[in-house]
Amino acid sequence: MKRNAVVLAIVILAVTFMLYMGRRLAGPPKTGGVTGSGLVGEVRGQQAPDFELKALDGRIIRLSDYRGKAVVLNFWATYCGPCKIEMPWFEELQNQYAAQGLVVIGVAMDDSADDVQKFIQEMGVRYTIVMGRESVADAYGGIQFLPGTFYIDREGKIVERVFGLAGHGDIEENIKRSLGQGAAPANASTPTPPASKPQEPKPTQAKP
Repeated sequence: MKRNAVVLAIVILAVTFMLYMGRRLAGPPKTGGVTGSGLVGEVRGQQAPDFELKALDGRIIRLSDYRGKAVVLNFWATYCGPCKIEMPWFEELQNQYAAQGLVVIGVAMDDSADDVQKFIQEMGVRYTIVMGRESVADAYGGIQFLPGTFYIDREGKIVERVFGLAGHGDIEENIKRSLGQGAAPANASTPTPPASKPQEPKPTQAKP
């Protein structure tokens, strides 16, 4: 009986050692374009996880590249009915608030980039669209419903998270909150007023 217990203990130790060495040799887990830790618990005030995703136009988009701007990060898909309602609003509001530093990024959770490209052309969407990954969705706490939208301030912190369809007024209010929080863009400057021309002295009339 004691012999069997000793053999079992040796087997358990051997298996544990093999699992440990396997993890060490495999190295750190692949993040699939996500940098840093994911969101846990209450997300408001947390730093939005950075990511590296490919846009439809071939650019590599990193969230950290937009520091100093407010970002609307919208997870969506072509098969999502409510997403089709929100997208024209995002297009309109980006045009309205772009000068103040607003950027809208749509994260398409579809498999086919060709289908997404055709869809956004039909919708008339011109803001940046990237092809999403499950690892990025997981880093954002898991996207429970589509659309899933994160409003991020100029310092990269999450102001609000909304799942499902939101009203136009609610979206605009969250955008204003995002623009109003965090540091202003470094290149923002107050226009210098034009220099006033010196006034020429009025000619004096000689007294008779």
